[in-house]
Amino acid sequence: MKKLRVVAMADHRDELLKGLLHLGCVEISEPDGKLADPAWAALLKRGSSCLTETRGEITDVNTALAAIKRYAQTKDGMFIQRHPISEAEFLSAGTVERARAVSKDVGEKLQDLTRLQSEEARLLSRKASLQPWASLDMPLEQAGTAHTVFQLGVCPGATDTGAVKTALAAADTATELYEVSADKQQKYYLVICHKADAETVQETLRPFNFSVTAFQNVTGTAAENIQALDRQVAENRSAQEAAVTAIVQSAEARDALRVYADRLNAEAAKDANAERMLTDGTILFFEGWVPAEQAKEVEDFLARSGCAWETADPTEEEISDVPVQLKNNWFTKPLNMVTDMYSLPAYNGVDPNPLMAPFFILFYGMMMADMGYGLLMIAASLFIMKKARPNGPTMRHMIPLLGLGGVSTFIWGALTGGFFGDFLTQIVKLTTGGDFALPALFSPLDDAVPVLIGSLILGVLQVFTGMAVSVYKQVKRGEAMAALCNEGAWYLVFLLGGLAALGVLPMKVALIAIVVVLVIGLSYGKKGVFGKLIGIFGGIYNGVTGYFSDILSYSRLMALMLAGAVVAQVFNQLGAMTGNVITFVIIAMIGNALNFALNLLGCYVHDMRLQCLEFFGRFYEDGGKAFTPLDTTTKYVDIVKNK
Repeated sequence: MKKLRVVAMADHRDELLKGLLHLGCVEISEPDGKLADPAWAALLKRGSSCLTETRGEITDVNTALAAIKRYAQTKDGMFIQRHPISEAEFLSAGTVERARAVSKDVGEKLQDLTRLQSEEARLLSRKASLQPWASLDMPLEQAGTAHTVFQLGVCPGATDTGAVKTALAAADTATELYEVSADKQQKYYLVICHKADAETVQETLRPFNFSVTAFQNVTGTAAENIQALDRQVAENRSAQEAAVTAIVQSAEARDALRVYADRLNAEAAKDANAERMLTDGTILFFEGWVPAEQAKEVEDFLARSGCAWETADPTEEEISDVPVQLKNNWFTKPLNMVTDMYSLPAYNGVDPNPLMAPFFILFYGMMMADMGYGLLMIAASLFIMKKARPNGPTMRHMIPLLGLGGVSTFIWGALTGGFFGDFLTQIVKLTTGGDFALPALFSPLDDAVPVLIGSLILGVLQVFTGMAVSVYKQVKRGEAMAALCNEGAWYLVFLLGGLAALGVLPMKVALIAIVVVLVIGLSYGKKGVFGKLIGIFGGIYNGVTGYFSDILSYSRLMALMLAGAVVAQVFNQLGAMTGNVITFVIIAMIGNALNFALNLLGCYVHDMRLQCLEFFGRFYEDGGKAFTPLDTTTKYVDIVKNK
């Protein structure tokens, strides 16, 4: 990375941001550090932008797209079909204006629809409250006559109407009680009484939990009001259908809305970076980072834009602030997924992807080890890459990694003779009664011990690779002696142990040599006799237990290979026990699908563990910050940039 400092005229800000967006390789740093300095704060302040308004427009267009998808029943299938678009068309003002108009129109229709739906709910609620009184042929506003009082009210559904009438009669009141209707919850009554007896009637009804019902601003009978409400509901639903129809008709502009959504995200990125620039109204200033191989291109653009700039290598004090961009080829780039999930390396550290890629892909295929599963993974990867062209931070790495893992799985499957377990063997036996088996170099079931030994050897190779990287880093820092006495000593221990195991070197000689090497190496840098003794014994204990546990951890390669093969064969044998080819195929495919899904995730998790713990633990320095340049990140289109 190169540190970039730029000074330009403030009125050229929009053109400058547009050009940097086109280049897509400059990260503008936050100016908080500068503004914390009173001298800088007195001269410059943060730039302003329309970021809030742009984010509001993003919300509006996303809402419009969601409404079109819901009401127009548009389907994208499994993946969004991204289509290429030229940068000129992407930035075209005509496209923006049309999409903005559609977005606004759909938003207004959604507001109308929401209002109408709320109104419908209110109308239906009023209708529901009137429905129990529909059979009452009396205007609801009628409160009584010159000498009588009319009261509508309700009692709990379990109320005994006869008991209520008996109580009213016993109270010696001039009262009539009519049960208008009833449901499980309530009974609905009309009470007519003489005005002089109104208070006595209320006291009599109180033990029955009688509650007066009143309809404010309602005239006419309940039935007449229900009919009027039905007409209003019908008109409301007709208006809702018109609003939905208008939204559905906007579906033809969905592609334009999608381009607009991506365009707004680019505008939001520009606005966010505009607020990182410092200005006094006349000039603007910003600092940032640019990859060294693209610095010339950026400098040429700045020169054409009339800017003053300088680029420099980061100083030692700036190392912790330098963003990290991993630079890999087609084979190692998919491993960015693993590195991103763990943590990016420090800027002055080592990119682990080229070192990790061969081991990760090899180990994954070894654990899956089935030609059928490998073919499925390759086919899925190719299909998704062709149809969806994933561009997200995870999917664009995960799908190619799936394909590479599929190739490794197929190769290991060819070595072990596995094709959905022993599917071919069982189906040939069912159909012809003959014996058939794919050629295999070894079998996970019959050669478990050799496979275990091979797994441990692969573990030793990866651990040795991590140690070698650690030695390289120490030598580069000028700590060659420390590297020789630490990793170098253990290299010699493993070498001497291996020679003794092969019989090349007498065991006694090897043991003496190992002791001498460890004493010399592990006592290096320790002060005093006590310190050296502690260093030797502590180093031996940590080294032996650490290396032993790390290398033994690679036995999982054999364990998962064996487990996957056994599960597949068990399901195949269960299907074969039916004696029917169709039933066999169904049971075998269901079982293999479950086995495939389980191993697809399980092998990834175990492979991640080997890389992140056993391998990275030897040399890796994390803590890097991701490089996030001002760039156009799209969801719906692929931009073809003009040079």
